[in-house]
Formats: sequence, structure tokens, C-alpha cells
Amino acid sequence: MTDATKPIKVDFWFDPLCPWAWMTSRWMMEVEKVRDIDLTFHVMSLSVLNEGRDLDPDYRAKMDQGWAGVRVALAVDEAHGKEKLKDYYTAVGTRIHPGGADSGDRATVEGALADIGLPVELADAGDTDANDEALRRSHHAGMDPVGSEVGTPVVHVNGMALFGPVLSPAPKGEQAGRLFDGFALLTEYDGFFEAKRTRTVGPIFD
Repeated sequence: MTDATKPIKVDFWFDPLCPWAWMTSRWMMEVEKVRDIDLTFHVMSLSVLNEGRDLDPDYRAKMDQGWAGVRVALAVDEAHGKEKLKDYYTAVGTRIHPGGADSGDRATVEGALADIGLPVELADAGDTDANDEALRRSHHAGMDPVGSEVGTPVVHVNGMALFGPVLSPAPKGEQAGRLFDGFALLTEYDGFFEAKRTRTVGPIFD
């Protein structure tokens, strides 16, 4: 039984590379406006998730390139906290997804850091694996409760985790709130595992 007087605790794991995580993050930020939630962003990594897997060469190249983005996001989190991580994700995601910038381009990262008043030198974190142990801890904190068969987005509601939801476009206003109400109800039941239909559209950025 949850305490109705307290905000609903929502933890959202993302890799800045993923357009579907971006769509879900925009939904969650709409939910913040219409529901009493305590929303915290965390870093997961598609590159960590796909380590050791037999991948198509093009996707393998994308995963190899993806390390830099999550390393920088984690560096922002560790040096400046969760609110700045949220701001950074909005800045870099806006450049990558609706903006069409190359996620692997250092200029994309530096521009996003500058957008929110952080030192561009944080981009240096993308060039080293020195903090990958912490990256893996952040990744596994989000992903282990949902298993290895899914990617991002992953949302934990009051500690109960589900992959998704996968949305396009992201709902706004009360529609966003109503969708969250239903999603939160699903997380409450330990025996719920999956609901899915084939995607008929790509990410619709608006």
C-alpha cells in the first residue's frame, strides 16, 4: 500500500543515444506537471547491455561509439547532481533527436554542456574508461530488475520496474497523466510481465 500523501517515486534510466528513451523522458517530464511525482534520472548504457553479444556490424559500430555519451552523462551526474543530469539530458537529447546532431560528435556534447552552463571539459570523460565500473553500477541498478531481454527506456515506480513504455509521440497534459496512472497500476502487480503491439510509427518529435 502506498502513502497517498507522498509523491510517487519515479526513477528513469536512459542512454542519450536511444530515441525511444528520449520520447519516454519527454512524457515523464509532462507527467511531472500534472501528477505528484518525485522524478529522478539515471544513466544506463546500451553499450554495456550489448557487451559480448553477436551484433550486426553497423550496430556494433554504433555501440562502440555509444560509450562516450553515457560516460559524459555519468560525469555530469557525479560532479553536479541529478538535476543537472536531467538538464544535460534535455540539452544533449534535443540536439541529437529532434535536432539531428551526431551523438558521437564531441561538438554535440560540448554544445549541450555549454547550454546548461557546465564546463565543456566534462566531455573529456567520454574518452576514458576510467569510470566504467561506476557506469556499470548505474546501468545494473536500473536494468537488473527488468532482466537482460530489454533495453531502454526503463522506469521504476516506487521501486517496481518495467521496461517502457515505448511511445510516439509523447502525450501531453492530462493525457500524459492518465497514461502514467495506468502504467503505475501495472507496476504494482508482481505477476505482470508484458504487454506489447507492433510499432507502426517511428519517433515523432514535436
